[in-house]
Amino acid sequence: MSKILAAMTITVLIALAGTFVPAPVTFAAELQSLRGDKAIDEPNTTPELFNVDESGPKERAYRQQPPLIPHRIDKYEIDLKVNQCLRCHDWPYNVKENAPKISETHYESREGKRLDIVAGTRWFCNQCHVPQADAPTLVENVFKPVILDR
Repeated sequence: MSKILAAMTITVLIALAGTFVPAPVTFAAELQSLRGDKAIDEPNTTPELFNVDESGPKERAYRQQPPLIPHRIDKYEIDLKVNQCLRCHDWPYNVKENAPKISETHYESREGKRLDIVAGTRWFCNQCHVPQADAPTLVENVFKPVILDR
């Protein structure tokens, strides 16, 4: 008898569960895609290439900010085997090329061990460093750097 009662209770609960499904909440009026009015299955256009600002390095907004790249890199090869950034920025080539040497932190393993080569976690430079460009702002930025009087 108790097995029949348990089975009937479960059946009733399953039947009732379908009637209490909340309506989906939509935020369409509040959200706006960076793709504009294009449908999700419609191919996007090729992004516009912006002029790279090669006037020299820009000042950083905060102490740990990765420096911006003050030159074009669109034809640089960076993959699992090759990193053309290291041609100029790895020691000792940076001295010959008069280029800034990459930070010593790039020669440390994830465990903090000092290495003689760039760590694999720092191999893909453009995951942190981007070229200085005249690109328009996509979203509003209200960041204000802390200015220290010395």
